[in-house]
Amino acid sequence: MKKLHVKKGDTVYVNAGNDKGKTGKVLAVITDKDRVIVEGVNIVSKHTKPNSKQPQGGIVKQEASIHISNVQLLDPAASKPTPTRIGRKFVDGKKIRYAKKSGEEIK
Repeated sequence: MKKLHVKKGDTVYVNAGNDKGKTGKVLAVITDKDRVIVEGVNIVSKHTKPNSKQPQGGIVKQEASIHISNVQLLDPAASKPTPTRIGRKFVDGKKIRYAKKSGEEIK
């Protein structure tokens, strides 16, 4: 399995693309394609057929995936959340992620 710098539930900053500058929560990580789905970012219109949920069918707005290289984790320790790189280190025999800017552990 690949080592990726973001996990589901992390708050990230989009640093490239049409939604540059937006922040959001990671809803899903697609490891085999190196992509993430971020809440409120890369909204697309999907045409749906009528089904039990939507008897009329119609156009649904939903998030599409973006490449994982276009997002950066937000530093949880900073007073104003700022994008940071992450590192990994062993503490008490467990590998943890930490923010490179502040050195704070990422939960």
